[in-house]
Amino acid sequence: MATPSRSALIGRTLKVLRKHYKPAPAPPKDRSLFEHLLFACLVEDSPQEAAEQVFATLKQDYFGWNEVRVSTIRELSDALKPLVNPAESAARLKQSLHSVFESVYEFDIESLKKQNIGQAAKHLQKYKGTTPFAVSYVTQHALAGHAIPLNRGALIMLHTVGVISDGELTKNAVPGLERAVSKSKGPEVASLLHQAGVEVGRNPYGQSARKLMLEIDPKCKDRLPKRRTHRPAAEVEKTPAAPAPAPPLAGRKAKVAATKQPPRKEPEKKKVKTPPTKRPAPAKKPEKITKKPTKKGTKKPTTRRLSKRKPR
Repeated sequence: MATPSRSALIGRTLKVLRKHYKPAPAPPKDRSLFEHLLFACLVEDSPQEAAEQVFATLKQDYFGWNEVRVSTIRELSDALKPLVNPAESAARLKQSLHSVFESVYEFDIESLKKQNIGQAAKHLQKYKGTTPFAVSYVTQHALAGHAIPLNRGALIMLHTVGVISDGELTKNAVPGLERAVSKSKGPEVASLLHQAGVEVGRNPYGQSARKLMLEIDPKCKDRLPKRRTHRPAAEVEKTPAAPAPAPPLAGRKAKVAATKQPPRKEPEKKKVKTPPTKRPAPAKKPEKITKKPTKKGTKKPTTRRLSKRKPR
């Protein structure tokens, strides 16, 4: 049986998504290109309703975008609590504000509309914090181009149902998506894929996400996202088995003899010859002088040596 083409898989995916989701309303037309970029940082992993609520809160509670720029990520995360990933969204928002301000020293990039769509998209990619989703979102809604933004959850879903390969998932790209979908239906398709991507990205192992992907492709059960275990299976196989309990005393000697390993030979150490040490000679004991007792009133005999003289 021939495998379906990519355009056929995309059509089947959109057919299932239309059963579960409805296209979200288009963003306000008076929103500037810079505001579209900031909104893309907020809506990437979250529902559009929550992103609109947070965007309005930021404009109301802060004096301007410069105050948002100098705020810490922790402070912004508290204001972005309705989103799915407040910390990641706050980091993207803060980095984008810094990049735009350092490039033009103001929060206005309307001049990109005068450039070609391809050049404007390359310029947006240079900003830190702008993801491929944000570039495609701005291209579609602010530059009137044909680009379909895809978040991480939508890419996981398309990879699971067989639309894209492992390498395309790594590159965050779906070749042929813009050719399979006309420009007039681009916002509708982008909204459906975004809503499904938010559901899958929030919990790719949940029952709702698994049912949605199995409905698109019933044969994708083996490709469903799986939780990572702390210890890989290869390491578990390498670990030695637990030792068996000791046998009774009667057969213990035979068991020990069978499992006893030969003694490990240690490398021979080289003998170093040391010169012989001389022992010190024993010290001579001083001779004791014994005096003979003399009687009182007697004189010691005197002896004179007679010198032998030669006769003259």
